[in-house]
Amino acid sequence: MHKVVTFGEVMLRLATPGNLRFDQIDQFSATFGGGEANVAVSLANYGISVDFVTRLPNNDIARACAKELRGIGVGVNQIVWGGERMGIYFLETGAVSRASKVVYDRGHSAIAEIQPGMVDWDAVFEGVNWFHWTGITPAISQCAADVCFEAIQKANEKGIIVSTDLNFRKNLWKYGKSAAEVMPALVAGCDIVLGNEEDAAMVLGIHPEGVDVTGGKVEAAAYESVSKQIMARFPRCKKVITTLRGSVNANHNSWSGVLWDGSKLYEAPTYQITHIVDRVGGGDSFMGGLIYGLLTWPDDHQKALEFAVAASCLKHTIYGDYNRVTVDEVLKLMDGDGSGRVAR
Repeated sequence: MHKVVTFGEVMLRLATPGNLRFDQIDQFSATFGGGEANVAVSLANYGISVDFVTRLPNNDIARACAKELRGIGVGVNQIVWGGERMGIYFLETGAVSRASKVVYDRGHSAIAEIQPGMVDWDAVFEGVNWFHWTGITPAISQCAADVCFEAIQKANEKGIIVSTDLNFRKNLWKYGKSAAEVMPALVAGCDIVLGNEEDAAMVLGIHPEGVDVTGGKVEAAAYESVSKQIMARFPRCKKVITTLRGSVNANHNSWSGVLWDGSKLYEAPTYQITHIVDRVGGGDSFMGGLIYGLLTWPDDHQKALEFAVAASCLKHTIYGDYNRVTVDEVLKLMDGDGSGRVAR
């Protein structure tokens, strides 16, 4: 039986209703979300045993978050309780030509002040065969980066598959170090790397070789070039995956992905998502789908990739950070049924 662990920060999400702007509202819609928690929720919905590890303050809001995750099926027994506050992010949803906005309020959050040794990784990793983290966690603080490195080292010792989503967030790297200084040592312990060409450039300093990407369209050769360079620099890495998002406007995106396994580039179909409900968590839903796909069909990279793309396509129709879909719903879309007809 497969078991996955994810590690990172879960936050209180305060979103403006509908498409209202921050200066128009007198109330927020409150939910929870965060990269690694979002991945854990996807996996729980697919029937995978998954634990989410974080640090939360022992207060009513944080306990409500843990209770919600537990209710979805995510294991929360390894959460470290302590610290003064839970991180918050504010979301203003854009429309058409107006982009969405995120304002972070996560300084001095509980996980930002986590310390090496606070998490018993030997206990956390008992019976586990996959560990996932994202580039958001080491961007929070040096302490969070140190604990992330601690977890990766322990996972490597135990022969656990380690995956990462590079997830470059320029507004988070505020503690005196850049992503390029911190991330390579962490990525070196990873078997599977997810990102896009911007992530590779900003986090790893890797750019496509011999390919012109200035014409507004990035060809498959560019992704192959970046993937080969990542594998050459990080020998442990066995698969590099890239999400392909084309933004027509805030409500209409094209969505696909590619996977390089060291010898072949797999390409998924492209979906046109024309009426986006909520794109936050789209990449996390892709990662959750990819982990499920690679665990379920380890010898069929094409099917695993197509599952990830279809799962994240469906996420764009769901409000909130979490992708609340089932395996059957994803498979139905993969089979070509995107009609949205009522299921009776």
